[in-house]
Amino acid sequence: MNLDQFLRQRTANWQTLETLLTAAQRHPDHLSEEEIALLGRLYRQATADLALAQRDFPRQTVTLYLNQLVGRAHAAIYRSDPLRWRRLVVFYRREYPQLYRGLLPYTVLSCLLLMGAWIASFLVVWGDPEAIYWLVGPQIAPLVREVEQGKLWTDIAPAVRSAASALILTNNIQVTFLTFAGGITLGLLTVWILISNGVQLGAIFGLLQAHGLSGGLAEFVVAHGFIELSVIFLAGGCGLSLGDGLLRPGLFSRGAALVRRARVGVQLILGSAPLLGIAGLIEGFISPSGLPWPAKLAVGLATGLLLHLYWLRAGRAPDEHRPRPWALHDARPIPSSSFERPDEDLLLRTHRV
Repeated sequence: MNLDQFLRQRTANWQTLETLLTAAQRHPDHLSEEEIALLGRLYRQATADLALAQRDFPRQTVTLYLNQLVGRAHAAIYRSDPLRWRRLVVFYRREYPQLYRGLLPYTVLSCLLLMGAWIASFLVVWGDPEAIYWLVGPQIAPLVREVEQGKLWTDIAPAVRSAASALILTNNIQVTFLTFAGGITLGLLTVWILISNGVQLGAIFGLLQAHGLSGGLAEFVVAHGFIELSVIFLAGGCGLSLGDGLLRPGLFSRGAALVRRARVGVQLILGSAPLLGIAGLIEGFISPSGLPWPAKLAVGLATGLLLHLYWLRAGRAPDEHRPRPWALHDARPIPSSSFERPDEDLLLRTHRV
């Protein structure tokens, strides 16, 4: 085939592809299903034409044109779904709680690790306050002196509560992401973070209990603690799942198992960011306020109960199975937004949303 024959036979298809690409970039919702299917076929034909042109006409302008056309079509077809409010609503209404239930066994293990360390260190320090130095370290000395003088450090002045709320939120997010990312160390860093945080919290409560001040700290944390700890348990569950995927990849390669579970974990962690924002606001404004402790307890119990009802009940399909510890070893797809879509299917989904 010479160049003139090639241009005569293919130019009409290229022009049609250009027209469809322009329409897809300007108003993707206006494309019909037939046009989307045609776009996919013309894209594949254009890639074949490009390969032919690179072989037979490497120095011709048509080869450069086809290279640009195929690159433009690839970017349009394989682009990520646009972030839309309806898509976000579907995620929080159905996908986010389903993903949470899929990792529930790991989240329970995360909770047991932190709370077990908390209870153990609480009992040790309550019985021997000096033990806090070898459990937490010498840096705890200034806090010990404050407690020995009968002081609590939890009072936040009203003038600085906004700044404190932002600082608390930032710290919560850092701890959450670090706990999740620790899964890449086969889960060892995640386990260490959970246990060390449990030890520190339990040791501090044990010290306050030994000096008769634990009620003040409990009153401070009870309003925000249910949400905050629940999200940390979830982050720990994501990290443990990541580590388990590396240790037991099942039917997948370790790389594929890591990517697969990391996608689920990232969706859960990012989906939990609003919860951390709520916890930070409560901790910055309600926890240090002058509200009576029953009111703070009511806030904590109500928010914790609503959160877990949402996680355990929302988006539940009639035939949804109970979460199993080995669920992520199955070959069935995880209920999440897949990054591996065929071209027409991706455009069809974007069009229908």
